[in-house]
Amino acid sequence: MNSKALFSPAGLVGIAVALIVSVVIISFLPSLRIDLTEDKLYTLSEGSRNIVSNLENPIELRFFYSESATEDQPQIRAYGTRVQELLEEIVIASDGNLSLSVIDPEPFSEDEDLATQFGIQAVPVSQGGQSIYFGLVVSDAVDEADLNPLAPRAVEAMPLIRPDQEQFLEYEFMKLITTVSEPDRTVIGLVTELEIDGGFNPAVGQATPPWFVMDLIRQLYEVRRVDLTGDSIEEDIDILMIVHPQDLSEQMLYAIDQHILGGGEALVFLDPNADSMVTRSPQGALIPAGMSSDMAVLLDAWGVSYDASKVLTDSDLALRVRMSQNERPSPHLGMLGVQRGNLSQEDVITSRLESINVSSAGALAQAEGASTSFEPLIRSSNNAMLMDAALVENMTEPSILFDEFESQNESFVIAARVSGAINSAFPEGRPEVVEAETEEPADDTAEETAAASSVEADNPAQPEQSEDLAVAEEPVEAQVHLASTDAPANIVIFADSDLLTDRLWVQVAQFLGQRIPQPFANNGDFLINSLDNLSGGADLVSIRSRGTYSRPFTRVVEMQRQADDRLRIEEAELLDRLAETEASLAQLNQDEDGNPLGQLTPEIQTEIDRFNNEMVDTRRRLRDVQFQLTEDIDALGSWLKAINALLVPILLTIIALLAHFSRIRRRRLAH
Repeated sequence: MNSKALFSPAGLVGIAVALIVSVVIISFLPSLRIDLTEDKLYTLSEGSRNIVSNLENPIELRFFYSESATEDQPQIRAYGTRVQELLEEIVIASDGNLSLSVIDPEPFSEDEDLATQFGIQAVPVSQGGQSIYFGLVVSDAVDEADLNPLAPRAVEAMPLIRPDQEQFLEYEFMKLITTVSEPDRTVIGLVTELEIDGGFNPAVGQATPPWFVMDLIRQLYEVRRVDLTGDSIEEDIDILMIVHPQDLSEQMLYAIDQHILGGGEALVFLDPNADSMVTRSPQGALIPAGMSSDMAVLLDAWGVSYDASKVLTDSDLALRVRMSQNERPSPHLGMLGVQRGNLSQEDVITSRLESINVSSAGALAQAEGASTSFEPLIRSSNNAMLMDAALVENMTEPSILFDEFESQNESFVIAARVSGAINSAFPEGRPEVVEAETEEPADDTAEETAAASSVEADNPAQPEQSEDLAVAEEPVEAQVHLASTDAPANIVIFADSDLLTDRLWVQVAQFLGQRIPQPFANNGDFLINSLDNLSGGADLVSIRSRGTYSRPFTRVVEMQRQADDRLRIEEAELLDRLAETEASLAQLNQDEDGNPLGQLTPEIQTEIDRFNNEMVDTRRRLRDVQFQLTEDIDALGSWLKAINALLVPILLTIIALLAHFSRIRRRRLAH
């Protein structure tokens, strides 16, 4: 085709028709997508694809979004579009296992009733404005004719999809889908010798209540105590919660090792100086004993370095505590209040927490040559020091720690996530059980044994007892030794166990037989977030974040910064003149002896009027700066609209023309 035919009316019509046909064809290919964003915001992680593609039963997603009520809310509409596109991407990746319904609950409609029944509540977008619905419901797919929300076996809802959740939306959606697809409660295996479930205090002769964290856990999970004298862990235990492990047998360490290698998750709380182990004598004296914990053989295999003889002290994060009722609160270098700035904002466990309190915590680090990934969750400040645990254990006055404190100018890790391939800490297999040597019984014991034998001879065992004995004596099939992980392991380690105690994060009141919590720190939230994250399996754990969606326009940011600088300069000048005016007024309001006049003189009135005029003028200039900034941004926006509307098509046209003329030139040269 020559150039005349191409640019003739018929040729242009043909080009237009071809473009329309192309758009129609592309619209029927929803799976054909190209993510050109910097951080691949619209590309699902491999973990999400594994979850949705391996669902055993179909699941329905209902996205309740008041699109019609957000016409004058461009930010909300843009956010709603991103959320819907993410949901559509998830549905596409599911290979038909998921279905999506986008519902606009208009006022007084059946859709609004349905949203309310599912627990989706309308929220006001502006004062006095219209309320909107913005939530997600995930449920087992049921017959479309059945609109009863109670019909599905499993239903999970996200009542409000907040903008501050956008960084972790993929994770939140996958968590809902995973919960619906696997409705059975996660089983937590509790490995500890602490009286975390309550006990008895002999000093006061009363029972001690359970730690409140156990109430939180049992609301969401099934909890089982692991027999520390055993040599195995039940196969249906999903997560091991190991709290202050002390002197665990090799058999139990091996059982933990094999649980992790077999795909189990673990949440570990170590402690170089566990305050919960302190007891009081009848006279009230403190009796510290066995306050450090460690399981070095497993930590080495996991690639974690931890010194059980060192306690972390921090001058910047020290909490003010009262050692007795009659003393004033004073800073305690070993009791730390870790704030948001020292919590990882890149991990879903800690991203929305504000503060975590710890006491006599240790420090974690990645071991040299470790093959695992080590991701810090909680850090100290840079004004910190590792101090001998013995000094803290025997301390009676917090001020003593200041005498020994010397900052190492280093930030230490208090909690971390460890993941990746792990080799067994027992490469040679299950450790042998060393049986204690049996001594010859004393004469009395021998006589008792002989008598017992005589009784057994006179009273032979019943058939049922013989059968039980025979069953017990059958050889147990040896468990296959796992040398390494088949899938990446996931372990969360905290170098403190005291954070679980009530005194560091919650006040519990009794009301009508119920325990009413009043938390003042996020220790409980950290625990539940960790268990919640680990309970989703390796695929869910692997979904950290989709990155931040904030894409600031650098030119606009620079303009705002320059305007702010001008505003601050003008405001500073105004404040300086205000100070000068006040000093001048004070001088004018005094007599020769420095006594106040107590009356408004003409000089004072003139000075006041002058300053008022200056203040009005300064405020006008501040408004002009703000107005000019708005005009500049609007002008920049107009230019951008013009570029998007005109420049891009012009550039494409120029490229097409250049390609066309280049082809004509090549043809001429060929001839």
